[in-house]
Amino acid sequence: MYKVIHDSFNNIIFSEAKVETLWTGGRWLEGPVYIPSSKILLWSDIPNNRILTFSEVDGHTCVFENNIGHQNGHCLDLSGRVIACEHSGRRISRLGHDGHWELLTDSYQGKRLNSPNDVIVKSDGSVWFSDPTYGIDTDYLGKRQNAELNMHGVYRYDPETQSTELVIKSLLQPNGLAFSPDEKTLYVSDSGVTHAKDHPATITAYNVSNSGTSLDDARLFATCDNGVFDGFRVDKQGNIFTSCADGVAVYNVNGILMGKIIIPECVSNLCFGGPQRNRLYITGATSLYAVYVNTSHQ
Repeated sequence: MYKVIHDSFNNIIFSEAKVETLWTGGRWLEGPVYIPSSKILLWSDIPNNRILTFSEVDGHTCVFENNIGHQNGHCLDLSGRVIACEHSGRRISRLGHDGHWELLTDSYQGKRLNSPNDVIVKSDGSVWFSDPTYGIDTDYLGKRQNAELNMHGVYRYDPETQSTELVIKSLLQPNGLAFSPDEKTLYVSDSGVTHAKDHPATITAYNVSNSGTSLDDARLFATCDNGVFDGFRVDKQGNIFTSCADGVAVYNVNGILMGKIIIPECVSNLCFGGPQRNRLYITGATSLYAVYVNTSHQ
């Protein structure tokens, strides 16, 4: 269940805490986000074009909504509204307090986005998202469509000015992303090995400029030793909990692999939840898992 590589890993796990299987029956699960006001977890089943919810109150799982643009990643904005990446919709949308999805952004310089994949919100309210082509490459994770952009970027959307700005264009297939607790570093995974055999599966760390709106120097943070890095989260100490083929890999702030939480199938994404934000929710390919850890979300 746990693979300890560095002794420090023992400080952030409970050896007696077991990984629980909460639900199974999906095709490719993704995008978990915890909604504290409702005490629920929301996540995607992309090929089935639906989002589901798990209730911490009674342990019940149900379909929240169908036909929602093959949504992938989710997060909450500063008002607690759900923000979603739509593969086939090729846009970033937001679930309003009235229960309707509204468009935030779907283009850059007059051209349609590829298929937004993962999304986060900075403390200034800006929305940062990755835009690879997984949702338009086939009819399984979205709808096969032609790309209009000549790059696979990471973008910053400003809800005040409603502008979408390119912040990274050097990655092959940008995927998961997260800020460090102080928001001075943006981490982004590149899963481009799915499209180029010898391309390394990495997480790159970018320095956030003093303005907080752009990025400066970049450095290689980690290279995946099994599969690819997909979605990930950062705890309050700055450790990165990231998906990989055999579970959840945990790296410290220096990029040292401390250990792994072993999951019986490929992991796509994860998030922290629960009243203390110390319950790690994990989306595997077909199932939802959870385990309590001795740390919490930033």
